Amino acid sequence: MPATADLAQPGILQPLPPLGRSLTFRLAGPDPRAALLRLRDTFEADWGIVGLGLPLIQALDQHVAGLRAFPALDGVGCSAPSTQQALWILLRGGDRSTLFERSAQLVALLADALVLDNSQDTFRYRDGRDLTGYEDGTENPQDNAAVEAALVAEGAGRQGASFVAVQRWIHDLSRFRGFPAAQRDAAIGRRIEDNEEIDDAPESAHVKRSAQESFTPEAYMVRHSMPWDDGMQQGTEFIAFGESSDRYENVLRRMLGHEDNIVDALFSFSQPVTGGYYWCPPRLGQRLDLQALAI
Repeated sequence: MPATADLAQPGILQPLPPLGRSLTFRLAGPDPRAALLRLRDTFEADWGIVGLGLPLIQALDQHVAGLRAFPALDGVGCSAPSTQQALWILLRGGDRSTLFERSAQLVALLADALVLDNSQDTFRYRDGRDLTGYEDGTENPQDNAAVEAALVAEGAGRQGASFVAVQRWIHDLSRFRGFPAAQRDAAIGRRIEDNEEIDDAPESAHVKRSAQESFTPEAYMVRHSMPWDDGMQQGTEFIAFGESSDRYENVLRRMLGHEDNIVDALFSFSQPVTGGYYWCPPRLGQRLDLQALAI
């Protein structure tokens, strides 16, 4: 792989872990610099992925080219809210004990400047499927193509960085399961039994709305979405890494019908309830590289 991959936080390009925990933090103090220094010196590369939001960058009086707040967007009968926070951390692990202990350590580490706002446990379902039963991330780019899609290619303190979009979707699985089998396949645009795309799927099919190769420029991303279930509600923690936030935003706008007033059929049984953009800094050795922020 290109040298850029060696500078990236490794979880961006690694396969999905068995378990995850998606954490967002809000600002709680005027100067988060000391907290970021502690995070840089403590957070191990194999713990997961760290993303910095615009509120945190602004609190540092710094600028990251390409970073912006997640926009609140509307479509016909659907919407994508913004719940932009200062910091996002995705913990990756193989057991809940480790996730519990690392979460507690991070909350204590950051408490004087950044307070935990939300936490969601995620898990790998079956062989990487969404809770609807359909395979997820089927068209993820691989190898060098993944590096080109997900990582910033150049720039001091920027090479190996990535921009991530994070959205929590709530599925109405009872409603989805009540659809006839043909309608379920048509909503996704794939046949569940063999994962093959349906050639004559309606234009509202999710596969057609989000086909990454159909955008100009192409909108390939590395997606690490994982299901979640709290016993009362279920859904997907959508996580997509790109060399810019434009890639995902272009897809989302089409899903909402901004191009042609055709809304993605995903909205017939699912809705996003969070939305945030974060800059995932590169690494310097085994630590986060924050030199682009004068840290």
